[in-house]
Amino acid sequence: MTRSRALLSVLAMAASALTISGNAQADADLPLASATFRATHNSYSGDVDGAKKSITYQLDHGVRFIELDVHDNGYATARDYAIGHDSPGDQVDHSGNPASNLLRDWLNVINTWSAQHPAAAPLVVMLDLKDDLTDNPSFAAGNLAALNHELVSVFGPRLLTAADYPASPPSVDTLRGRVLTLLSGNGKSRAEYKRDIGSDPAIAINAKGQVVEVHDSGSGVLWYWTGRYDDGRVTWLRHGRYDNGRTPAVALNDNGDLVEVHQSQSATTLWYRVGRLGADGEITWSASHQYDNGVLPTVAFTSPAGTQLREIHRSQSNTQNWEWNGTLNTGTSTVSWSGNAKTSDARFDKTTSARGTSSVHVWTGADGPTPAQTLRVDTDRFTGDRIRYPQTAFDEFQKGDSAELQQGALFYAAPAKESVFIASARQSGKLARGWDFDAADMATTPLASYPATNHPYDTWYENLLTRSGAVQ
Repeated sequence: MTRSRALLSVLAMAASALTISGNAQADADLPLASATFRATHNSYSGDVDGAKKSITYQLDHGVRFIELDVHDNGYATARDYAIGHDSPGDQVDHSGNPASNLLRDWLNVINTWSAQHPAAAPLVVMLDLKDDLTDNPSFAAGNLAALNHELVSVFGPRLLTAADYPASPPSVDTLRGRVLTLLSGNGKSRAEYKRDIGSDPAIAINAKGQVVEVHDSGSGVLWYWTGRYDDGRVTWLRHGRYDNGRTPAVALNDNGDLVEVHQSQSATTLWYRVGRLGADGEITWSASHQYDNGVLPTVAFTSPAGTQLREIHRSQSNTQNWEWNGTLNTGTSTVSWSGNAKTSDARFDKTTSARGTSSVHVWTGADGPTPAQTLRVDTDRFTGDRIRYPQTAFDEFQKGDSAELQQGALFYAAPAKESVFIASARQSGKLARGWDFDAADMATTPLASYPATNHPYDTWYENLLTRSGAVQ
């Protein structure tokens, strides 16, 4: 090699080093929403559908967006969700992947890889909900609280929740080693994750900051939320169905014992239930018992010990109010009622409850594009919060979704052929996914943040993502 050729070679190497250094610096400052990442479609299907190989292989080869299709069939028995396309196990490639279809086993594989690669670009785990989770009546039956719990318990401190996403767009480097979870699929489930709706809400708080809310679905089904008052806001923990009826009210003592009263669904009989609130926010309910006839019942504890109650309701035939005195027996989970009489006292304000300086007030009202029946809560420090699941996962907005699913959404998605939608989302600073991205001519300008392909190792895909500066 001549001296001039050697000098050119050295200069070329130096220029290359400068370019790499410059790109590294650019990556460090690159906002997440401006970046592009390798992504797979139906990642669990491996080589059964497409040519993706195992989840670990995908992650080892730069994929930073994993899709798992999720079913709730059999949750009450398995205490877990199941992976599969049209049904649990459908199109699932177990080669190099977990032998089971249980979601937790697949999440654990991703978590193990993430723990071993703390410098990896932020990893998105998308759960495509193939079933409606809103008809699951409790945590034990696999509602969205159970899904939240599973995500938190698997990913722990590596999980970046939607609630904790920075107001100022974070850079890729500040999120390295983190996991973001994303809900896609069933629109009804995604909407309920963002808000709940109901009518005739009632609420109670005790001195420990425990909170119980009850309401009617609007069609005679009774639901509860439990939460924890902390630093001026309520964190909602559990949600479930507990009875049929209308106009519920609730009283809660400092021991976590509660008494709920309501009117029957289609008549004017009055009923009560006793419950016990656990440390995890779950309520253990007793059987329902009729105690009178009437409408619009309200109830409150009247003794420091939390055993004496007073109930006030209106007559079913006129505006006269009636009262009962009650004694709670926690051993039998029953109330002994006595002293039934007319009263000139007003019914209790079931929508407001206070202990010391802490207070909560529940109401319904639209929050932007949400329905007028959206459940809302005020405290002594904040107003207008939605009663909803903790925003652990992000909620995806897809082309054709409602305005309430678009509200505040960071992640947008559509089939890869929807180039106008994808390009527009990118240009407005969103993270956009295009699924079934299986040809180079599907590329948009700018390219989808997550071009989710079934063929991530094809030369055309590798070249396109390399030219686009895909981050790993």
